[in-house]
Amino acid sequence: MVKILKEFREFAVRGNVLDLAVGVIIGGAFGKIVTSMVNDIIMPPISKLLGNVNLTDKFIPLSDDDSVKIAYGNFLNVILDFTIVAFCIFLIVKGANTLRRLNAKETEEKPAEPTDKTCPYCLSKIPIKATRCGHCTSHLNDEPAELQEGLS
Repeated sequence: MVKILKEFREFAVRGNVLDLAVGVIIGGAFGKIVTSMVNDIIMPPISKLLGNVNLTDKFIPLSDDDSVKIAYGNFLNVILDFTIVAFCIFLIVKGANTLRRLNAKETEEKPAEPTDKTCPYCLSKIPIKATRCGHCTSHLNDEPAELQEGLS
């Protein structure tokens, strides 16, 4: 039992789990803010435009005593909530991706300089500083001037 508790503690204090917990809490609070904005700021003007109709009270009765009903007005409010939250998340992800791309451009490394070349006679790969091919023993044309004078 002690081993399980120790493993759970290690799991719970790992950075990703804490980040996820903070994200869920902030997301819940953000959802409440969006719901309040829809219900208290967006819907009243829409209701006024529709002739003082409260959409949350709109429903289709399925029984004579209205105990069973389809509350399409409330459903429209929830769809509006979702659309606003989804758009905000889209903007956050778009911003994060832009920052990630900018960071990737800054950290891009230049390609490494070649360390070998091809012998023009036997087409073998040889070190870039070689003055003679190790395979066919040919003298290479791109020798430094001081070596050419000494070898002649």
